[in-house]
Amino acid sequence: MWTPESRPLYNRDHLRYPSDLTDAEWTLVEPLLPPAKRGGRKRTVNLREVVNGIMYVLGTGCQWRALPKDLPPRSTVFDYLDLWSWDGTLDRIHHELYVRCREQAEREASPTAAIIDSQSVKSAEKGGGSIDPAGYDGGKKIKGKKRHIVVDTQGFLMHAIVHAANIQDRDGGVVLMASLFGLFPFLLKLFADGGYQGEQFQSGLRAALTHVQVEIVKRSDRAKGFVVLPKRWIVERTFAWLNRCRRLAKDWENLNRKGLTFLRLASIRLMLRRLCKPV
Repeated sequence: MWTPESRPLYNRDHLRYPSDLTDAEWTLVEPLLPPAKRGGRKRTVNLREVVNGIMYVLGTGCQWRALPKDLPPRSTVFDYLDLWSWDGTLDRIHHELYVRCREQAEREASPTAAIIDSQSVKSAEKGGGSIDPAGYDGGKKIKGKKRHIVVDTQGFLMHAIVHAANIQDRDGGVVLMASLFGLFPFLLKLFADGGYQGEQFQSGLRAALTHVQVEIVKRSDRAKGFVVLPKRWIVERTFAWLNRCRRLAKDWENLNRKGLTFLRLASIRLMLRRLCKPV
């Protein structure tokens, strides 16, 4: 909730566009970007403006061809985003900022508890052999994609995948946790909702992460209306934070990996603003 005290802390009216990086945010991002290749012509592209262009598309949800003329050409911005997604630059930036956020909260870099959940989103009107297929989520009655995330108890994104919406939570959850690849070695507890109960998810998780225990947080049968459930509200709040980026309002991407790229960018934006928020 906005208050007279908190509103000035988030005011970005002094920037050209609210999505632009501040000097403090750019100071965190710049050292994590790969240098130009050796040999040939010197790089003439302003990387800060490239990042500003990426954040503009993320925040406004506009088409690539709708980028303002005072930002780099859309082909330049898109190519850099595609390169940084492919070579792992975005993964490294995300992990570095995540560790800094944990340190700011005086927590260990690797959490011991996490919360898992998924979000089904409608896909845009698209199709073809070169496009990752969508699916139908019968529970949510949504045809599109499913964003599967795991967050820590602070609400910061630890890991995510994007897949068709017809894949059950218990199946997608196993793939999500198995693809952590030892990134968080001290993880011991995983909180989840009723969609992850059952032996199929439990056995799959044991095969991937033998030391992680699952606790199912269920809604009481007597509860009526909205009820705040322990731990589960944290991941729901994270989805709300990420959905402030209008590019995530719908699944606009042709490929699942591009959808994951924008999901990770939204998390990077969140952590940058948290780290650089004036005290």
